[in-house]
Amino acid sequence: MAGFSLPSWWPRRQSGAWCRTALATDPSLQGAVDAIAAQLRGSEPADLALVFASASYASDLPRLLPLLRQKLRAEHWLGSLGGGVVGAGSDGVPHELEREPGLSVTLLRLPGAQLHPFAIDGGDLPDLDGPAEPWLKLLDGGDNPETAQQLASARSMLLLVDPGCPAINDLVNGLDYACPAAAKVGGIAGQHSAPHGSLLFGDQVRGGAVGCVIDGAWALEPVVAQGCRPIGPVLEVEQAQRNVVLQVSEGGSRQSSPVAALQAILTELSPKERELVKHSLFLGVARRDFSMVDAGGEAPAAFLVRNLIGVDPRNGAVAVGERMRVGQQVQFHLRDGDTSRQELEQLLRAQAKRQPEPLAGLLFACLGRGKALYSQPDGDAAPCHAIFPEMPLAGAFCNGEIGPVGGSTHLHGYTASFGFLVPQNN
Repeated sequence: MAGFSLPSWWPRRQSGAWCRTALATDPSLQGAVDAIAAQLRGSEPADLALVFASASYASDLPRLLPLLRQKLRAEHWLGSLGGGVVGAGSDGVPHELEREPGLSVTLLRLPGAQLHPFAIDGGDLPDLDGPAEPWLKLLDGGDNPETAQQLASARSMLLLVDPGCPAINDLVNGLDYACPAAAKVGGIAGQHSAPHGSLLFGDQVRGGAVGCVIDGAWALEPVVAQGCRPIGPVLEVEQAQRNVVLQVSEGGSRQSSPVAALQAILTELSPKERELVKHSLFLGVARRDFSMVDAGGEAPAAFLVRNLIGVDPRNGAVAVGERMRVGQQVQFHLRDGDTSRQELEQLLRAQAKRQPEPLAGLLFACLGRGKALYSQPDGDAAPCHAIFPEMPLAGAFCNGEIGPVGGSTHLHGYTASFGFLVPQNN
């Protein structure tokens, strides 16, 4: 009988899931690869290898995967360059390496997983108003109806995007459209001046987007920490033009400009909070998660935190980093290190109650977090390690983080987007 190869999403039957991680800081690429290989010596073949490299290695990036593949065995390889990396060495303690040489490699054996790695060029995306099939074909690279059905119903997706990729928001929205059940976690890779992309796939460096659909016996559960706390009341948008909010109201009455509403809030803040308003003020825009409708028929609201990018002193309007519409609920938010830490710990404890022992964790953190936010290293990694002390953690510092809020995927800033790899009961 003629031989054949199973498609990449076909369930694997090996028993015994495992994860092994390595972290290297040698300034030379060859030295870093040798250190990674020494730490992972003796590893059995993995199903998936995730590689995150700091921008220090940008000029040598095309050599990275061929060097690693000479020393380590994995069926699928993908990763990205970052402004820094997250990883753990032989002691198992995760660290954040910011703006310094760092190479983080994670090997995963996932019995029963359905893995479908993909690479998208990024140009000429399908129409968002058209059918989902062209988007599924982008992920599949072919016309296999069975594969398309598998992808459309998948439960999770790792997504990494090159900073030069055009129409990133359209790409994210299109993948949500094609794979509505998949929780998507990832980020935008680091920038550099070398004449090639920032993404790693197979044995190549690429632009566009790369990722892996994960389904079957395993899934990525997302935790998105935006690091903000609300101040003042929830307001309703009464007048808006594109991304500019002109008028708001509280409880449907007392209309005022957004600036006037903020001035009223300032009178109730502490001196420390008023100082934060000068440089750490954001606007939360309500999103409703219709996949979690409560017994009363209401969908819970989650606030998607967006930058305030301008103020019109003539009429008190504010420009927001999001298209606005009349009737939306909004609320001003503040961000600082203490607030971010408290929110992160609360979210991680909730995740630990749902799934106390993930096989591995992925962290995609904004370049504006880390030491800049917490005034100390490992600001996101250390709380995660305290709550999940046995879990390997890896990832990168990004130019934008990808994760769900209110039931749909968004591109974030100043955020830590986690993905916890957990077993699923089919």
